[in-house]
Order: sequence, then C-alpha cells, then structure tokens
Amino acid sequence: MHAQQSAVQTPAGIVALSDEEAGRGHLYRLIGRLLARAPSTKELANTALLSGDDSEIGQAISSLATIAAKVDAATVEREYHDLFIGLGRGELVPYGSYYLTGFLHEKPLAKLRGDLSRLGIERADSVKEPEDHIGAICEVMAGLILGTFGVPAPLETQKAFFEAHMAPWATHFFRDLEKAKSSVFYAPVGRLGRAMIEVEEAAFSMV
Repeated sequence: MHAQQSAVQTPAGIVALSDEEAGRGHLYRLIGRLLARAPSTKELANTALLSGDDSEIGQAISSLATIAAKVDAATVEREYHDLFIGLGRGELVPYGSYYLTGFLHEKPLAKLRGDLSRLGIERADSVKEPEDHIGAICEVMAGLILGTFGVPAPLETQKAFFEAHMAPWATHFFRDLEKAKSSVFYAPVGRLGRAMIEVEEAAFSMV
C-alpha cells in the first residue's frame, strides 16, 4: 500500500509521535509483514530480539521471539504455505470478504477499496493480493498511525477504519490462526493479533 502522490501533502517539519503511538504503529507493521509473507532469515533474527512485558501483548511478543530464535526461514515458509496457500487453498483464508460472507471479492472488499481511495491510499503495483488480506489491512493501520501515507491520521480516522475493516472479523481470524493445526511460529502471531485487537477495541471505545 502507498499514498497517491496527488492526494496527500506532507507539511514541512517532522510530526512527533508519542512512544505509545509509535509502539502501536510498529506492532501493526510487525503483524502485517509477518502475515503478508513468510519472514526472511534476517526478519526472523530481528523478531528473535524482541522482548515483552507481563501484559497479554507482551507475553505474546516474548513467545514469538522465543520461537523465532528456534526456527529457520525454510521451516516457517512451509508453515506459511500450509496455513495460507496450500494445494488449492490453505488451512485459513485470510481475507475480510471470506470471513464476513464466505466468499472472496465481495462487498466488504468493495467498501474497503472505497475507503482506501478516500484516504488517498492505493495498492502497490507489485502486490497482487486483494486489499482485504489481513496483512494489508494491518499495514494500512500502521501507516495511518505512523504517517506513512503523509501525516499521522487523527484517532477518529483510525477508529473509523478499524471499526469498519478490522473489528468485524479480525479477532475471529486471529483466534483461528492461534489454534490452527499448522501453526507453530504463527500461533503467537495469532495470539499477538488477538490481544492487539482487544486492546484497540477498548481504547477506541473511549474516542
């Protein structure tokens, strides 16, 4: 995902983010990238360096780091294939339309595309997956928070996007990922995503 160049103008200067907002954005980016594709050896090594606190999110991060230190990229690539690609289809189908309607390329995808267009965000030419892939949606949330598409989006904009395109199905997906038969490396990714959604729902309820 990237910004349409004509749609967003970045003002002079640097927009400062609080540590909390930066942390939210980087967590979404981590989850999004791990779900968009299997991690490389370097990405696994970086993931193994993460540490967490005693919160649910922190414990999920610690579990993910522990497993990342024990597996190799080829093993995780096979797991990713079994989970999301498979022969015909993977164990899970990581698209909003599928979770909400049972079919791909349905109204949830059309609504998402409309909202992305209004935000000045379009799919990169190199990306062939529909925009309602869970990894892509996490990347959009990261971009809205971190200002990847121009400047950090207001909380109201973040909330509207989250409630329209993540809240209706993401928790279900992450629970499925956490419990999937093929999930080893991706089990704590599912736990992390589920915990993140729960925290976000609570926080956005106060906006």
